[in-house]
Amino acid sequence: MNYAAIKYKDIANGTGVRTVLFVSGCTHHCEGCFQPQTWDFAYGEPFTEEIKEEVLRSIEPSYVAGLTLLGGEPMEPDNQRALLSLVREFDERFPKKDLWVYSGYTFETDILAEDGAGHCEVTRELLSHTDIIVDGEFVLAEKDITLRFRGSRNQRIIDVRRSMESGATALSELSA
Repeated sequence: MNYAAIKYKDIANGTGVRTVLFVSGCTHHCEGCFQPQTWDFAYGEPFTEEIKEEVLRSIEPSYVAGLTLLGGEPMEPDNQRALLSLVREFDERFPKKDLWVYSGYTFETDILAEDGAGHCEVTRELLSHTDIIVDGEFVLAEKDITLRFRGSRNQRIIDVRRSMESGATALSELSA
């Protein structure tokens, strides 16, 4: 897997101060995407063990609330497979910090469904380490710059852990 950028001390992509990893590779190709260069799976630099360790070290300070994965598309099956070791280590090292994932895939139909385009053999485990997912493609006609943590009105902020426990999608109070 390649990555396009890493932002340290980001405050726009989840609650609190965060480290944000922008992965490369996306098949959605949303009109108005703010990073169309990340559609290309070969864009950017390889995500190596050294980069993974750098990302994890950046989360150590107590003022860092967690890690955010976006892109590109972190829920592309190839990207999920590559990100699994990062999220495992993140959860092990920082059990009190949260993981946010931004995905153009829809939670119920694309990610959870066994035949969904964003589902593969590691999806359930990756989700077990995820606290919040912001789902849905960016829709230019529904763009709304007043929304917290979303770019368009169709996108949802989902509490993944509550949703997996209850079997129903639990929208986060952050979506209001």
